[in-house]
Order: sequence, then structure tokens, then C-alpha cells
Amino acid sequence: MSLAVTIDVAGLAPGQTRAVSAHGLELLVCNAEGRYYAIENRCPHGMVRLDAAVLSGCILECPVHGGRLDVRDGSPQRHPIRRPAHTYPVRESGGRIEVTLGA
Repeated sequence: MSLAVTIDVAGLAPGQTRAVSAHGLELLVCNAEGRYYAIENRCPHGMVRLDAAVLSGCILECPVHGGRLDVRDGSPQRHPIRRPAHTYPVRESGGRIEVTLGA
């Protein structure tokens, strides 16, 4: 059985992000071009929080070293980030999302 959390995303406009704590995890919910994604709220390079990062389209830029990640799959898009960020499956439903955190 998997663990999931429901998050209210009303008011989270395209290009915006929101930090969320759930079940001991720090997540960053992103509205990228009208679709919602959830990634670990930590840069895989510098281990700093990403809630001050800039989201442009589907690309999130780390506020410390300027590395970039694709929020759709966590893949690195620009150095110094070389490892992917952990992402979580998201299901949308009427102003809310359900994020699957794992077993």
C-alpha cells in the first residue's frame, strides 16, 4: 500500500511553486505550464532548499549555483547539477492534487 498526501493547489498559478512538508518529506509543488509536479525540495548538487528557485516553463533554476532541473522528471538540465532530483507521481482532481510518496 502506498502513502499519499492531498494538497490544495488553488491559487498556485503557472510558474509558481509551493513548499510542502508531508510525512517527514520536504516537497516542492510546481505549476509548470498548467500541470502540477512534485519534486524533493532540495537541490541534488548543493543540498539547499529549492523553494526560492525560479520556475520557467518546466525548468527550475537553483537559487544558489544556477543549476537547472526539469520538474517533470527531475533530470539535470544545466551544471553544476549532475544527478536527478527525486520526483513524485501527481494526480490532479478539482483544485487539489494527490502526491504519491511511496510505500
